[in-house]
Formats: sequence, structure tokens, C-alpha cells
Amino acid sequence: MRAGRIDLTRYRMQLGLITIFFLILALFMITSPRVFLRPTIYLAFLSTIPFVGIMGLGLTIVLVSGEIDLSFPAVMAFSGYVCATVFSATGSLALGTVGGLISGAGIGLFNGVLIRKVGIPSIVVTLGMGFLIRGLVNVLSGGLGKSLTALMGNPLYHFLAGKAGGIIPVPALWFIALAIVLWFILFRHQFGNYVLFAGDNEGAAWMMGINVDRTKTMVFVLMGTLAAFAGLIDSFRLLKWWPTMGEGYMLTTFATVFVGGTSMFGGEGSMLGTFIGAFLIGSLEAGIVAAGLSGFWTRLIYGLLILIAVTIHTLLRRGG
Repeated sequence: MRAGRIDLTRYRMQLGLITIFFLILALFMITSPRVFLRPTIYLAFLSTIPFVGIMGLGLTIVLVSGEIDLSFPAVMAFSGYVCATVFSATGSLALGTVGGLISGAGIGLFNGVLIRKVGIPSIVVTLGMGFLIRGLVNVLSGGLGKSLTALMGNPLYHFLAGKAGGIIPVPALWFIALAIVLWFILFRHQFGNYVLFAGDNEGAAWMMGINVDRTKTMVFVLMGTLAAFAGLIDSFRLLKWWPTMGEGYMLTTFATVFVGGTSMFGGEGSMLGTFIGAFLIGSLEAGIVAAGLSGFWTRLIYGLLILIAVTIHTLLRRGG
């Protein structure tokens, strides 16, 4: 590569994804101009996409480390329940927020210990944890939701889930900020190097002096914390907590990450791809419905996109 020139081949997946995203938007504008030529639909995207996107960023790091997490939708619900319960008992949203985040981090830590110290595969641990936490939430709540309308006058509520300038949803700004920070951590920080090495070749990582057990455990703690944060701001946005919170997010989150170009084989991922993938996946359902098709098409297209993305990524990896 010549000095001063950017090697665009390194970003061919992301560039292709950006192209696909704008082509799909153009298609939606042609088929549903009344919807997609108005700014309101894009403000709606900024209100709903960040929750899947934030969890997608965490899941990207988990997959890069060579592991998988299926418990994050249940963590959303559990952390939201903890926050709502603490807030109801103390009247302090700050304590409720801290309690919710700690609960998510704690579940991630427990996942990491079972996976790395006990030696149970991550898919088994997190699948079981997802069922356990979801069941615990239903038992503790009795299947009933909790109102959070008292939050509206709280400054922390506006800081986490309000609207900047009365227009831009704050969760979208959090999504952007977290994408930048996590990109820096993964690709410009020592911890990120450890994650990449551990995901690419665990044995070689140990030989290099990397504590793989600690690194991967911290990855699950990070995933739990991000899922908790997504659950909290989603609850604040709705001003209501429901025990079913997070259900339906697993498929869209995995679609976001795989479409974004993150490898299932570990050691390789794209924060930019996940960021773009979140908007691509998030716009599909609205576009499908606006085009006059049944909402049942959404899952079919999600599944098709996942298969296509994984196939393309595998062939690119095999081709070097």
C-alpha cells in the first residue's frame, strides 16, 4: 500500500453494508414515499434502534472473544425489575440505576465463572441462565408490570432517556457514544488486543501471557452491563417495566451483529458493521409494513439476511 492511501479492501464488508443500507432506504422511499420521505420515521428509528444496537455492540465483543451469549434478553428484564423495585422502595432513581447495572454485571460475572472456571460451554450456560432469570423475573413480579411515570420530572431520566433539544432521542446519542468507546477499547486498547488474541487462538494467547479466563470473564461482565443499560433506558422510554421485556430482541440483535460482519469463529469483528447493521435491521420492519406487506415477512427476511451474511463472511475468510 502506498503511503498516504487508505487500504479500502480492509473495509470491503462495511462499505458493502453501507451501500446495501442506502439501496434499501432508496427502495423504501420509492415504494412508500409518504413514510420514508418524512423525518418522523427517522426520529422513530432513533427511538427504537439503540436498544438492540447497544446489546449488539456487547455481543460483538463476546463473539470476537470466541464465545456466545443467549441470556441478554432476560438480563434486560431482570435489571429493569431491579431498578424499578429499588426506585419504588427508595424514591431514588440513581440508586435504582446503579442497582440495575450491578445486577446485569453480576449475571455476566456468574456466566463467566461457570464458563471459564467450571468449564461449561458458553451456549449451555447462557441458555440456561436466560431461562433461569426470565423465570425468576416472572416469579418475583407475579407476571405484573411496574409503572415508572414518576420518573418524568427526574433529571437522571432526561439524561438517560429524554430528548436532546426536545427532538433527538438521548438513547441514540448513548448508542453513538458507546459505539465509539467500545471501538476504541476493542481496537486501540490492551484489553481489546487480549480479546482478539483469545478469540483467534486461545492456546497462543496463554503462551503470550494473556490471562484468557479473566479476559473472557470480563467480556461477559461487559455484556451483562450493556444488556442491563439497554433494559433500563428502554424501561425509562416506555415509563413502564414489563416482565416480558427483551423478548423478541435476540433474533434482531444476532442479525445486527452477523449482518455487520462479525465472525462466529472468533478473533474478528466490526463495531462499525454492527452500528450500521443496527440501522439496517431496525429499518426493515418499518419498511416492510409501510410497503404493504405482512409483518410476518420480517422474520423471514431476518433469517435470510443472517444466512447470507454468515455465508459471505465464511467464504471471504476461507479465501483469505
